[in-house]
Amino acid sequence: MLPNRRHINCLSKWGMLYLLCSVNVTLADTLPAATGGQAPTSFEELWADFDPESEPLEVEVLHSWEQDGIALKVVRFRVGVFKGQESRIAAVYGVPKQGTNLPGLVQIHGGGQYAHHLPCLLNAKRGYATLSIAWAGRISTPDYRVGPDEVRLFWNGDVDHPDYRPTTDWGAVDGYHAPTRNQGNSFPNIRPDEWTIDRVDSPRNSGWFLCAMAARRALTFLQQQDQVDPDRLGVYGHSMGGKLTVMVASDPRVKAAAPSCGGISDRDNDHPIFRATLGDDVSLKHIDCPIIFLSPANDFHGRIGDLPKAIQEISSDQWRVTCSPHHNHQDTPPFEVASMLWFDQHLQHRFTWPQTPTTSLRLDTDHGDPVVQVDADDSLPIRSVDVYYTRQGKESETSADRDHTVHRYWYHASAATEGQQWIADLPLPSDDGPLWVFANVTYDLPHSVTGAGYYYREYTTDRFNVSSLMLSVSKSQLDRAGVRPSVHPTQLLEDFRGDWQKRWFTYQPGHWARRTNQVYSSTYHAPPNARLTVDVQTQRPNTLVLAIDEHAASVELQGASGWQTVVVDVNDFRDLAGDSLADWQGIHQLTLTDTLRLKPSRGSDLKSRTIGQRWTGPDPKFRDLRWIEVDPDTDHSATSDSP
Repeated sequence: MLPNRRHINCLSKWGMLYLLCSVNVTLADTLPAATGGQAPTSFEELWADFDPESEPLEVEVLHSWEQDGIALKVVRFRVGVFKGQESRIAAVYGVPKQGTNLPGLVQIHGGGQYAHHLPCLLNAKRGYATLSIAWAGRISTPDYRVGPDEVRLFWNGDVDHPDYRPTTDWGAVDGYHAPTRNQGNSFPNIRPDEWTIDRVDSPRNSGWFLCAMAARRALTFLQQQDQVDPDRLGVYGHSMGGKLTVMVASDPRVKAAAPSCGGISDRDNDHPIFRATLGDDVSLKHIDCPIIFLSPANDFHGRIGDLPKAIQEISSDQWRVTCSPHHNHQDTPPFEVASMLWFDQHLQHRFTWPQTPTTSLRLDTDHGDPVVQVDADDSLPIRSVDVYYTRQGKESETSADRDHTVHRYWYHASAATEGQQWIADLPLPSDDGPLWVFANVTYDLPHSVTGAGYYYREYTTDRFNVSSLMLSVSKSQLDRAGVRPSVHPTQLLEDFRGDWQKRWFTYQPGHWARRTNQVYSSTYHAPPNARLTVDVQTQRPNTLVLAIDEHAASVELQGASGWQTVVVDVNDFRDLAGDSLADWQGIHQLTLTDTLRLKPSRGSDLKSRTIGQRWTGPDPKFRDLRWIEVDPDTDHSATSDSP
């Protein structure tokens, strides 16, 4: 686009004219130039010159349709003018056709995601107007899709291509991601370049700032809609959208916020100006609206060890946390539903959250194991109280610890009631790390809730979870209290009794397949020359797939009423290239499933491959998963029948 001109896209062909018309109107930049070459060095300086309500939006409708009584459309509106050129963001907007005085939500996608119609549709059915913003340019609706290839078509102005779709246009700056428009551009980078606002190191050069401005303009869009109550606005987002949610939640128009998997751990950027202006702790200190953090316990992007700090940093006393054990960057419906229930309370006033459970820890016990006491609000029916703990945390965990963070193993302890309290013993393993403990209280919902999950999977759930804030006890504190390990190394990985599934996890609770990080814990390390064995019962012939990290082994099972013993050697586990697992040392995760897709690493020429096949008949039963030590020269059989 030409500098210092305003450009208008005129209508033609299914909604857009690709004829670009220049109008001789000089556009003033939204932000003044950095004074004397001095960039903003504080949160206040960063946002002082941006008024999200001052400029016209100039909304375009790119596509519209109706579905189930919901009016949906793809829109585009002005973010601002930077370096003489307009920046315009596309979004999907959904609202009930007959809706009035509705609360409005801004939904912010994550790094590899799309603005999507499904949250707009499903939220509208629950009485919300929702704007899903396409800050990266990607859009997913039934008849208007913009993926990475279409984003490039838009950049290139390839208007004659059948897949061309107008989308977010950042103009002279670059707020795109996966892909970015300019090689070398990245959101943590604040150094100057030809596509940045400032010519010096500046937080205004970061994509974080650009996208946060866009999200604040999205609030303005909602304010101006006839169907929306401008005093009831909320914001939520996942991953990168979680960080952006935290950045936007400081806007006084936001009355409730729900970041997932982001917004708490961006604290270790190398640049001091970035840390002082765009670090998560900086934004958190300016939040005074009700906020809930959806933080899976093994998430790499929003680390649970940073959650207590985040709660201390916010200015709001209305907060909750929900932390799924074992999960990394994904969740299941009882946790994903937290966002909508939070908005139901603070924007619709039709739901009341139980209070955060409180936990207290006693180290000096007669039997030597720490004991945790949980006080849980019983204002709604309690389905279960579960305690999760680990000694694989780190006092100061950073992004460099990602591999450890996502695979740490959480031990599970079922809590028993003693009057109004719940008590659980915590037998400790011999790891050297601190003791981290949190409690989950699962409640029954008065009515089932349907919504769109982090990755837009439609869910319906009849329960939800409230977590306590994680407690941390250092190794030195444990030593001074005389706490000694009582969980010793064992070759038995799982007996599949009682609450065994709470030691494992899945992102598809409707399927029997499960994963566990037990093999990463020192308690369950494989002995030398070990093989892995498990007893399986299946009524029909099937294929069992066992996976260790990126390696998998498949075993054919006979249909029988009795138990079949599966024995696999380390060499039976092969990756996509066909290479065997070298040994059991350093393994992280074990999976039992019927099918598994082995994926190539980034940059590989290999094509993904699926092993196994869909399970037939009733779900399998398992027992006695363990390591067995064998003579390395002894032959083995993949399966054997046992009564």
